[in-house]
Amino acid sequence: MTLSLFEQFTSPVFLGIPLAVIALSLPWLLCPTPSNRWLGSRTTILQGWFIARFTNQLFMPLKPSGHKWALLFMTLVTFLLTVNLMGLLPYTFTPTTQPELNLGLALPLWLTTVVIGFRNQPTHALGHLLPEGTPTPLVPVLIIIESISLIIRPIALGVRLTANLTAGHLLIHLISSGIFNILQTMTTVALLAFVLLLVLILLEMAVAMIQAYVFVLLLSLYLQENI
Repeated sequence: MTLSLFEQFTSPVFLGIPLAVIALSLPWLLCPTPSNRWLGSRTTILQGWFIARFTNQLFMPLKPSGHKWALLFMTLVTFLLTVNLMGLLPYTFTPTTQPELNLGLALPLWLTTVVIGFRNQPTHALGHLLPEGTPTPLVPVLIIIESISLIIRPIALGVRLTANLTAGHLLIHLISSGIFNILQTMTTVALLAFVLLLVLILLEMAVAMIQAYVFVLLLSLYLQENI
């Protein structure tokens, strides 16, 4: 039973071809492309409004030197948002439930912000490892703790996204399996559980959007510390 629950998170393979590649490339095919017309479609206008609002909110606290990351962060949040929401559809695979993918996104971006900090302002970057006014006996301990805290950031970033999406998918799977099993014997309970399932799906949609936003927001905060 435990194995069957987690089988939905294994990368599917068809004729030796990993279908995760299709799941990763499909969001880019679904995104609307701007046209040369004076007025775009409703989807294009909505996408432009979302990009403008998100960019304004995300980069307002950052210095102008960090605004060059706008294209990368907007591409990342659009990708994560689309993949997370598409994973809620039946017979689909959610690549962001795989820790390898999330760590593969988090580690290089986090490392880039750290390298930028040490290259542009090494004194300020090293100052994060030791708070001002620390007693001398505590200096080695705090340096070790802050170093571990710095190194663990990309792991926490990737695991947070994986755990939240995996937990929601497991709950949906468990409740839907329970409804299917008790539908004939306890119809009333099954209907109540179905209502709960609908509420849980709406909640999981909100979680999918929030986690995409949180992932990029934390990366922007790491960038803000190093520019």
